[in-house]
Amino acid sequence: MSENRLREVRPEDAFDVEAVHTWLAPRVPALEGRGAPQVRQFSGGASNLTYLLDYGDLELVLRRPPHGHKAASAHDMGREVRVQQRLRPHLDVVAEIFGFCEDPSVIGSDFYVMERLRGVVLGRKLPEDVELSPEQARVLGETAYDTLADLHSIDVEAAGLGDLGKGPGYVRRQVEGWSRRFRDALTDDVPPAEELMGWLAANQPADVRASLLHGDWKLDNLVLDLSGTPRITGVLDWEMATVGDPLMDLGASLAYWVTADDDEEFGLVSTQPSTLPGMPTREQLVERYLARTGLRAENWTFYEVFGLFRLAVIIQQIWARFRSGHTTNPRFAHFGIAAAVLLQRAERLAGCR
Repeated sequence: MSENRLREVRPEDAFDVEAVHTWLAPRVPALEGRGAPQVRQFSGGASNLTYLLDYGDLELVLRRPPHGHKAASAHDMGREVRVQQRLRPHLDVVAEIFGFCEDPSVIGSDFYVMERLRGVVLGRKLPEDVELSPEQARVLGETAYDTLADLHSIDVEAAGLGDLGKGPGYVRRQVEGWSRRFRDALTDDVPPAEELMGWLAANQPADVRASLLHGDWKLDNLVLDLSGTPRITGVLDWEMATVGDPLMDLGASLAYWVTADDDEEFGLVSTQPSTLPGMPTREQLVERYLARTGLRAENWTFYEVFGLFRLAVIIQQIWARFRSGHTTNPRFAHFGIAAAVLLQRAERLAGCR
């Protein structure tokens, strides 16, 4: 989590700092005798809110849900904590958790506090003080998806996370669930996409296997060391982690992977610097991932279309909250347009347009 993404706390996202400190101090011995921290907010992300608790020589990170209406299965702090605690022995890029609070009297919602992972977190463009050669960009892209492949190869039962899954039928549940969420969040300025949802329902493959999925794998959820050969020092935002079909996770991730030769409209929704010279193409990343995991994708177009649709739904849910006034974050002012762009791209790939 890097300094370039820190800002003052937005008034709508403020919380009782003294109450948090009082709750946290007994759980972190190094806080004994200290006063409350200075707090700043990480500006990235469009879902759970993330803050830096600055105690001077000790920095911690707090995660909490946003205010306002939320999807029933989203923003489960307890799930996010449990995944990281059980996964940490199996994947060395997972943060240590110091405490999880379920008492709403503290700040009005669940929250947890974890270690601050040091490194660079990338946004749409590289920070001014960061340069990547084409070779470094290639290695960064490959490393990101090699790590995703390694996550998908962890034995979920050995990690104590098998109970996150609901058994066979993950692809079907995802298609049905995201279609339902889209209909529930639909606004009058976004296409209804009924033909696209019908295509997904009619073309869904069987599950390839059950793996631990991150659910939101993209460069701005990775903490990076870019001082030489790029490497990952931490993985953030485990709120959507579950057990299911790994190719669905890969497809969802690559919906964010805009490349330099993509059409201009798709480029407008880019949130990460995947257009840099040297970055692998989506096709190269899929081929590399399949070789590393030993999996086969009989109909990759389905996973690609699903990924775009799923991302459109996530953006549409936020857009609906923005339109209803549950959030006033100006970052969301054009999310309705972004959702429409993603839906149109998915429809073209599926042959619905």
